[in-house]
Amino acid sequence: MTLFLVAGEASGDRLGAALMAGLKTLRPDVAFHGIGGPRMQAEGLQTLFPMEALSVMGLVEVLPKLRQLFALKRQAAEAAVALAPDALITIDSPDFCLRVARQVHGSAPGIRTMHYVAPSVWAWRPGRAAKMARHVDHVLALLPFEPPYMQAAGMTCDFVGHPVVGEPVASDAEAAEFRARHAIAPGAPLVLLLPGSRKGEVARHIGPFGETLTRLVHKNPDLRAVVPTVPHVAPILRKAVRGWPARPILLDPADAPDSHAADKRAAYRAADAALAASGTVSLELAASGTPMVIAYDMNRLSFRLMKRMARIDTVTLVNLVSDSRAIPDFLGPDCRADRIAPALEKVLMDPAARAAQAEAMTLTMQRLGQGGEAPGLRAARSVLAHL
Repeated sequence: MTLFLVAGEASGDRLGAALMAGLKTLRPDVAFHGIGGPRMQAEGLQTLFPMEALSVMGLVEVLPKLRQLFALKRQAAEAAVALAPDALITIDSPDFCLRVARQVHGSAPGIRTMHYVAPSVWAWRPGRAAKMARHVDHVLALLPFEPPYMQAAGMTCDFVGHPVVGEPVASDAEAAEFRARHAIAPGAPLVLLLPGSRKGEVARHIGPFGETLTRLVHKNPDLRAVVPTVPHVAPILRKAVRGWPARPILLDPADAPDSHAADKRAAYRAADAALAASGTVSLELAASGTPMVIAYDMNRLSFRLMKRMARIDTVTLVNLVSDSRAIPDFLGPDCRADRIAPALEKVLMDPAARAAQAEAMTLTMQRLGQGGEAPGLRAARSVLAHL
C-alpha cells in the first residue's frame, strides 16, 4: 500500500506521525510519500520540501506569500499524481491542503482523497464543506460534533479522537519537583504564559501578555511566571522576558533538549493558571487540569473579516466541546491587559471560577476520547476501512 500525505504545520506533523505509526501497526507493508515535518520524517516520510514553508497564519498575512504557496501546491499535487498512490491524505492546513486535493482529484479522479481534521465549518465559512465534498471522499474528525457537518455535505466522516487525550501528563510529584527546582515557594501563585508558536503571534502578544503579568505582580509580588517556547521563537521571547517582572522562567529547548518536553509538562501541571494564545493549547492545558484565560490578537482587517463570518461566540475549544463558556477569551481589540488581567486574577483567586473550569475541562477530555484507543490508531483504522 502506498499513501501520499501532506501536512502544513507542526500540529499536522504530530497528527501525521501518529497516523503513520498506527498504519504501520495495522499494515506493515505501507509506504509513505509527501510533505511533513520532523515527526513524520521519523516515521519514514521523505518530504518534498520543508514543511515550514507552508506555515502562514491570517487572511491578510498570507497575501505576500501567495505566489510561493501556489507554486508549492502545484509541486505537491503533481508529485501525488505521478506517484498514483492508493490514497492522498491531507492533514489540517485546509487553505493549502484542500487546494492540493482539488488539483489531484481534477487530474487523477481515481485517487481516493481523505482529509484529517475537519475544517471548522461550524465556526465560519460553512460553504467550505460543500466545496470540499467535490474533491474529498472521507474526513477524519478530531471533535465529536463534526461528522454530521461533513456527512450532510456528502462525505463520509469518522470521529477518531483528539491526539491530546493520548499525550502524557505530569504527575503532582513532578509538578512539585519543578517548583522546587526553580525555587518557587509552595504557596506562591505560578502563572503560565503561552504567547504562541509563530513569530507573528509572539510579536503581537508580547505587549499585552507582559503588561498583564505586570498588573498581576503589582497586586501579588510573590507571583512567579513560566514561559515555555519553541526554538524558532525562543530568541524573541528571551529578549522580551528580560523586561518582565516576576523573574519569568523561560523553558527553551536549546537549554535542555533532553528534558524540555518533561519540563513543559511539569510546568503545565505546576501552574495555578495560564494565559495562552488561542489554539490547541487550550486542550493541552485542559488535559493537565490547568485553569486558563485565552487571548489572541491579529491584523485588524483579518479580525474584522473573520468576525463578520463567525458563527460562534467563542473560539476556545474547551468551551465548544464542553458546551460551556467557562473559559474567558479576549480576541482582536479585546486582547488588552486591562481586560485580560482581571479575568486571569479571577481564575487565580475565585474558587467558583476554578471549579467551573475544572468541570468543563473534565467533560472536554471525556468527549475527546480519553481512556479509549489512541487517536492515531483509530485514524488508521478509519483510513483502512474506507479504502
